[in-house]
Amino acid sequence: MHYDYKTQGTCSQWIGLDIDGDVVHNVQFLGGCDGNLKAIPVLVEGMTVEEVEKKLSGIRCGYKDTSCGDQLARAVREAYAAAQKEAEA
Repeated sequence: MHYDYKTQGTCSQWIGLDIDGDVVHNVQFLGGCDGNLKAIPVLVEGMTVEEVEKKLSGIRCGYKDTSCGDQLARAVREAYAAAQKEAEA
């Protein structure tokens, strides 16, 4: 299932990803720090939702209360919940 997430509090504006069960694939960011946002998708490819959350939840960017990584952790959790809900329907 493909999922789009509008970020909040970061330079990136959007995260798109695919979720298969609880496994994350094809993460893409729009906006933000080019190098970091090319690296993060490579690093999380094939991870489970729990693994992404464990590694990225709570990371801050400078003075901000969140970061692109933290937003990705939130996005994968939302995507997983949406996929579960869709499967129940």
